[in-house]
Amino acid sequence: MRGLSRWGFTAAVVGLLGATLAHAQEPPGKAFGPGEQAQYRVKYLGLTAGTATVTVGAPMTQWGQSVWPIVSTAKSDDLVGIYPIKSRFVTYWDAGAQRVTGSDLHSEENRKRRRQRIQLSADGAGAKVVKQKESDPPRESEHTLPEGTMDVAGATFALRGQELVVGRSYAYPVFTGSKQFTMRATVEGRETVTTPAGPRDTFRLRVYTDFGGKLDARRDMIAYLSADEHHVPVRIEADFALGTVVAELTDYKPGRVVTVARADNSGD
Repeated sequence: MRGLSRWGFTAAVVGLLGATLAHAQEPPGKAFGPGEQAQYRVKYLGLTAGTATVTVGAPMTQWGQSVWPIVSTAKSDDLVGIYPIKSRFVTYWDAGAQRVTGSDLHSEENRKRRRQRIQLSADGAGAKVVKQKESDPPRESEHTLPEGTMDVAGATFALRGQELVVGRSYAYPVFTGSKQFTMRATVEGRETVTTPAGPRDTFRLRVYTDFGGKLDARRDMIAYLSADEHHVPVRIEADFALGTVVAELTDYKPGRVVTVARADNSGD
């Protein structure tokens, strides 16, 4: 199951979605806030493969800006044929500007460690990337991106603040540190989904991605977001070249509602 070494990405992309083309936004802080935590059971090829947790941390300062760290962790179970996998992905979320300022990834797969840091420009149109494997020296690169680019986890949280409407399409430019693509999602309808956390009324979304390689999608992902004000990812179904991955919500604790001053980008 060598391909499962890429499974660690799951915690960072629980949600797997982008923001709306319509630009109509709910007040910042209504859908989520510091203290929120969602826990997931992750299945690979029908077997329980591990767990993932997504937590919105307390406000902090990163690169001179006040941000909320959105911390996603994943850990594999001790199953026969699957070597140990642990990953920690932190997205730095600027709640006032409703954007991502950058991210940090630390992963350990089969006792081999790697890290990646992305720092986005103020307009999201550029990124500095630092990658390092084990004891190798770090490698730096600069990237030009479409304005407003986020990582996948940040785009997910941006979407959660939107008004979801059946039949509406959503899109956002995403950068993984090595690949850039436009993620697209369409709200197909409403559906009740039963998970280990109980039944939930949800929006069903069909999501297009383009990760490539072993994460190349054989079909569009299906994502279920709760139909309440939180729009929490409840279930994710993805069929990759490496196999089928399903993430299901097992526990959820809402965060505190925070009133955030929206940045004025009008230029007036």
